[in-house]
Order: sequence, then structure tokens, then C-alpha cells
Amino acid sequence: MTQISPIPEMPDQEGYHYGVMRRAIDLLDRAEDPMQLDDIAGEMGMSAAHFQRLFSRWVGVSPKRYQQYLMLGQAKQMLAQNTTTLQAAHSLGLSGTGRLHDLFLRWEAMSPGEFARKGADLTIYWGWFESPFGPALVMGTEKGICGLALASEMGEEAAMQDLLSRWPQAQFVEDPMMLRPWVLTAFGAQDGKLDKAPLYLIGAPFQIKVWEALLSIPSGQVTTYSDIAETIGHPKAVRAVGTAVGRNPVSWLIPCHRALRKSGALGGYHWGLPVKRAMLAFEAARAEAS
Repeated sequence: MTQISPIPEMPDQEGYHYGVMRRAIDLLDRAEDPMQLDDIAGEMGMSAAHFQRLFSRWVGVSPKRYQQYLMLGQAKQMLAQNTTTLQAAHSLGLSGTGRLHDLFLRWEAMSPGEFARKGADLTIYWGWFESPFGPALVMGTEKGICGLALASEMGEEAAMQDLLSRWPQAQFVEDPMMLRPWVLTAFGAQDGKLDKAPLYLIGAPFQIKVWEALLSIPSGQVTTYSDIAETIGHPKAVRAVGTAVGRNPVSWLIPCHRALRKSGALGGYHWGLPVKRAMLAFEAARAEAS
């Protein structure tokens, strides 16, 4: 049985509520039709009034409003109204070492030569954690987080094999406590010890450029694969950009879920489309609440 560390570390009641919200988000995302408040609360074992207050405090909007964000049409509306101009974001210094919107991140990338060695001479630590979007497998070197896989759709074994296969020559060591402070910060549950969650990007040079562009997209906004291609100076490389987005090993923190097709369709998502839809809805709800 996989050991999953709870996130965030809170008193028992708060930790329990965190788990309830994760289950509620998953329930709403999988529902074929909009659910009534009484039915959702019943599934969570709570009264409607108590669940409504709790959900609104954690997510920022009511369950009814959150379900509206889950509708596929919302992605098109976001694209029409809230798409970010990546060039402007870059000029304002929103990528790299600055504060990245609702997350505190700093990052550096492995050199091309190091990447070519497929992780040789690299020690990668790993552990399982709870996240708002289900079980999260987090991997990191001494320099920062290099992998974050979400297993709610593909399963824990497949998620583990997915990340292990990316750096086949590396040495892997299970050590969730080493990663825990970074993960707490990355999921917005800062414990007062860190103000930045470090990322260590392991990828080919073209992939790194695409991932850097993704880091410039503010939470609650979206962009298109073609806009990313334009931003990195390869306007005709839309398909290659899509491939690089799909190969992003650090879900959520490098926000590949914010990249849509030009039509407004969600496109693919390596960790499962329900996860992508839930992430976009969660961020849109938080943006509205703030």
C-alpha cells in the first residue's frame, strides 16, 4: 500500500476538511450532470449549510458556481476574455526568479549536456502526497522539484513508471520528508519556513523554453499552443510546442493545464482531462473570489 503524506499539515479537523474538499472536487468533476447542494453534502456526510460554508471557504465560491466553471464552454469564455499576453508577462519579469502569481517559485534548468546523460550521477528523491487533485507523486533533486505526477486518472503505478522512465540513469531514493517543505509551499500551504518552492527543470532546450513560457501564464488565465509558439520565437512549431507541453514533468507548478487549442477546446492532458478541467475550474474560482 502506497504511503501518502497529507497536505497540508494541519490540526485533525482541518486535515479532515481538506480531504473532504478533495473528494468533493473529484465528485463534481465526474458528475455527468450538475448536482444539487443537498446531494453533494449528503455524499460528504454533512448538512447542506455546513458543506456550503466549508466549500466556499476552501475553494472561494459556492459549489453551484464551481460547477459552472467545470463546463467545457467556460474554457472558451476564458480564452476570449482572460487570455494572457505572454510577451507582456515576460517583459514584466513574471518568469524565472520572480513571484509567479499565486505561487512562489524559483527555478533553474539542467544543462543540455547533463540532460543528454539521462540522469546519470543524479540522485532523485521521491514521495507520495495528497493534493487538491488526488494523489501526487513528487520527485526532486537537492536543487528542487523535478517531477510532479497526478495519479487520480492513470493510477499510482503508471504515474511512478512515467516519471522513472524520464531519467533512467538516475538513482531514486524514497524520502518524502526531504521534499515535504517544498510541497507544502507549492500547494499554497506554507508552514512559515519557506517563501519559495524551487524547481529543477530537466528537459531538452526547446522543452525548457516552452515550460518557461508556461510559467508566465497567470493563475485563472489561459493561452493557446500557437501563442506559446509565437512567444518562444517558433511560430510554425505549434505541434512541437504541443508535444513539449505534454512532456512537462511538473504538473500544476509548470501550468501546462492553462494551454488550450485555438478553438477553446481543452486539448489533451498527460495526467487526464478530468484533472485539467478541475485545475482550470479551481483557478478560475479562486481568481473570481480574489
